[in-house]
Amino acid sequence: MRPTTPAARYAFDHIVGRSPVLLDAIRIARTASTNDLPVLLRGESGVGKEVFAQAIHAASARARAPFVAVNCAALPGELVESELFGYAPGAFTGARRDGAIGKFEAADRGTLFLDEIGELPRDAQAALLRVLQEGEVTRVGEAQPRRIDVRVIAATQRAPVAIIGPALRADLYYRLAVLPCDVPPLRDRMSDLPLLVERFLADACSELRRAPVGLAPEVHSMLARHTWPGNVRELRNLIRRLVALSAGDCVGVADLPAELRSAAIDPAAVDDSPAADEETARILAVLASARNASDAARVLGIARSTLYRRMKRHGVEIQHTAQLAARR
Repeated sequence: MRPTTPAARYAFDHIVGRSPVLLDAIRIARTASTNDLPVLLRGESGVGKEVFAQAIHAASARARAPFVAVNCAALPGELVESELFGYAPGAFTGARRDGAIGKFEAADRGTLFLDEIGELPRDAQAALLRVLQEGEVTRVGEAQPRRIDVRVIAATQRAPVAIIGPALRADLYYRLAVLPCDVPPLRDRMSDLPLLVERFLADACSELRRAPVGLAPEVHSMLARHTWPGNVRELRNLIRRLVALSAGDCVGVADLPAELRSAAIDPAAVDDSPAADEETARILAVLASARNASDAARVLGIARSTLYRRMKRHGVEIQHTAQLAARR
């Protein structure tokens, strides 16, 4: 009997944001939903790669079929192939008497999402490549292959130069990356921050069954200065924490975690010399016309991290400049 498998919970409407880099990723993902080509989602941890994978599935002709997600990093090394491809009765010590289907068979006619694909052992990578090429799986302990119809979406947080060879076979990488889709980090789409905060506040209040909660203007400013190493996941969890711990209807600076409060700009440390004023004006002008911080840094001829440091030093608020750019 085929076990119950989860369906996709997210669609493209659940992806919040209007920044050019995010809209470009959505455009590629929507294109992917119209066909069965393998997709490789690339992006840092917390950017929402599985949300994209589920949205592709939900918008595809396979939407009524299973969506099965697998975290490759969590699979026990000695059981990877049996987990993915299934096993015959008595195939190994501890196996079920009647055998078991693997994730590929569980996802038959649907979509299999392989997260952290670079964590698969080499032997499993070779077997996976064959499955992708032949469209069939062979359970551990069996000789007869079984035909399957599965759309594969893989994901990695590593850049191609860091994953091809050291972690992932080149032939498997290029077999999976027919439609590569780069999901941008939050720091590259800070103009989306107000929209994300609004959505997460509403979600958290609904989840915790409490009256609407807002953020003080100073809190919005501090969130805009943060670089969000944990990306959208970090922001969502922070908002849930703030709503859960807030006693009133407005979150203030004192409610923020210490690491965010300590990142606030000290007005006494802001350089107000004529040279600093000139650099501040140039940063503001470039940010107001650039699509995002990465483009602004490129125009200024500096690294993005350097741009953020200079913005902080001169008291330039990311949220303000992002809103200027959004009104173009």
